[in-house]
Amino acid sequence: MRGCIIAVGSEMLTPFRVDTNSLVITERLNAIGCDIRLKAVVGDDVGEFGRVLSAALEAADLIVLTGGLGPTEDDITREAVARVLQLPLDVDEVIVERLRARFARRGLTMADINRRQAMVPRGADVLENANGTAPGLWLERGGICIVALPGPPREMTPMLESVIRERLAPKSGGAGLFRRVLRITGPTESDVDACAQPIYGRWLAGPVPIGTTILAVLGQIELHLTARAASRAEADAALEAAGRELQEALGPSVYSVDGRTLEAVVGDLLREVGWTIAVAESCTGGLMTSRLTDVPGSSDYVERGVVCYSNRSKVEWLGVPESLLVEHGAVSEPVARTMAEGIRSRAGTNVGAGITGIAGPGGGTPEKPVGTLAIAIVTDDDARVKTLKFFGGRELVKFQATQAAMNMLRLMLMDRVAREALRR
Repeated sequence: MRGCIIAVGSEMLTPFRVDTNSLVITERLNAIGCDIRLKAVVGDDVGEFGRVLSAALEAADLIVLTGGLGPTEDDITREAVARVLQLPLDVDEVIVERLRARFARRGLTMADINRRQAMVPRGADVLENANGTAPGLWLERGGICIVALPGPPREMTPMLESVIRERLAPKSGGAGLFRRVLRITGPTESDVDACAQPIYGRWLAGPVPIGTTILAVLGQIELHLTARAASRAEADAALEAAGRELQEALGPSVYSVDGRTLEAVVGDLLREVGWTIAVAESCTGGLMTSRLTDVPGSSDYVERGVVCYSNRSKVEWLGVPESLLVEHGAVSEPVARTMAEGIRSRAGTNVGAGITGIAGPGGGTPEKPVGTLAIAIVTDDDARVKTLKFFGGRELVKFQATQAAMNMLRLMLMDRVAREALRR
């Protein structure tokens, strides 16, 4: 089944409102095998809405409309649908009486304008709205289903679920679209695709077709796998095999295949080996500690975090020698390592992390431009230190720095887990 979603409302064409309904609709329809081919937002203009709806009728088996079912002049969904399908609009007196009763229960008199909500394209089924005044509509034309839902999410979602349960799911026979996301950090998008494409390129021809989308997001690459299968069990088996194949090719750069964030993966590894961590941050201003403690239960392994922004604080709080700062500068591997060692020693933890750098927009030099970071992760028997250069604005540099630091920590912990496994 091919689906299109059209959100109606001029307010969503401004910076002040966002169409969130389409995300919910997509998720629910994918679960019954409906592949969304088009999403659109149209303003409160009958002609423009009609043109978009006419195009959708050429591309889809199911069209979901949200919004525009209210009582005011700018609620145009009923009129647009009737015009495109060349159907008259009839006033449904049952809806009128239901609306009057709803207002009366609240001690109010229904305004005449609310009669607009009782206008129904001839032949349409009316979908009851238990959470508001705007009923929905269901129409079928030449094998194409059109469903019009109210815009407010608290009204839209229950009506959508009812439509899926009673009208759409029985047609799917249990089939659906099922997804899995692999999260990768370290390689670039082009490097990941060069490695992964020869693998995922052949999956569409498999017994359970799997489509693959590669996305570059903040500090990481994501591979989204979508399987079309007759059942979840069948999809899970295919996605599990596909994920293993990609993991073997991409190696330890894949940090998550089950939806966990990098900070959650790191936290689980720290808990697994029974370690605690303390973090000393300069340019990231506590962001790494913040991300680690965003995970519920992180008090099991996060002991403390400090922000040592100035050189004086690095000397006084972490024991960084002034001579080291003079010789190498604050943004250097020796200083990052000493920061990590200093916080680890003072906190009495298994792991210490140190981050120092130039987040910008000022402060860079030809030798150390904006985006230069020195990161260190130290334990009692291991130390990993790197100088990295990132691009982007201040916020982006800070996030990438914490992403790199946590990935260094993750790889160190994975090595530790592997060594302990060999000892056993």
